[in-house]
Amino acid sequence: MSGMLEGKVAVITGSGRGIGRGIAEMMASRGASVVVNDLGGGIDGEGTDTSPAAEVVDAIKAAGGNAVANGDSVADPAGAQRMVEQALDSFGRVDIVVNNAGILRDRIFHRMSHVDWNAVIDVHLHGCFNVSKAAAGHFKEQGSGSFVHFTSTSGLVGNFGQSNYSAAKMGIVGLSKSIALDMSRYNVRSNCISPFAWSRMIGSIPTDTPEQEARVAKLQQMTPDKIAPLAVWLGSDGAADCTGQIFAVRNNEVFLMSQPRPVRSVHRGEGWTPETIGEHAMPALEKHFYDLDVSIDVFSWDPV
Repeated sequence: MSGMLEGKVAVITGSGRGIGRGIAEMMASRGASVVVNDLGGGIDGEGTDTSPAAEVVDAIKAAGGNAVANGDSVADPAGAQRMVEQALDSFGRVDIVVNNAGILRDRIFHRMSHVDWNAVIDVHLHGCFNVSKAAAGHFKEQGSGSFVHFTSTSGLVGNFGQSNYSAAKMGIVGLSKSIALDMSRYNVRSNCISPFAWSRMIGSIPTDTPEQEARVAKLQQMTPDKIAPLAVWLGSDGAADCTGQIFAVRNNEVFLMSQPRPVRSVHRGEGWTPETIGEHAMPALEKHFYDLDVSIDVFSWDPV
């Protein structure tokens, strides 16, 4: 195996299963020492279990790599601090933070409770901030570091029943860009990955109709290990000039995603009134309006 990450230390949240596990094992195979963080909770964030993180550590060590397990919650700022301190105590430094941990509490919007809203925001958005903040000072002092955050097309494009998840994932995009801007002077990078992968996070999709069965069959082609190569590269010195970007990975496809920029403008020298907005501005702009797309509308072809 290549030593692309030789000598580097990575903290990877939610790495006891699925996408996170794939990243942890591939980073270790490329020479990184890894803090395998996983609270071991259910998809909804309830409960704890230390065994998933321990199993990944055992697998990495069996393959000749270095890893330690961590069971702290990303939603706890003190827990996030302990993850980074564990990297420093165990391996002497920290070079890469992969913010992958997540939960789902899907509800149609008018049924979304404050409890479900706050739980998802805490893990995804606050979790990204907590772990990134814990590492940022160390990155600044050493003059290097890479953040890899996980977003979703549920936020970038849209999806039904996921207002909490979509809002958190779009918040992560803004957080990543701000980190990239604020810390570029210290050679610290921050990028996002939007993954398409079959995991327990989407394993609850119903298969009650032939159409749903066909959709799930396609999703199952997109295994979590397909996400890891991009995360590994983003953590490497080869990505020194890559920051502030949003990528997506779908099976064997890698996408660079767009970022909001002006699409069309209208001008009225004397200013606008509500009436002229309706008579002039909107007729000029409406042909450029976006439809109420969901991810499947935009990525409408079969995974390749």
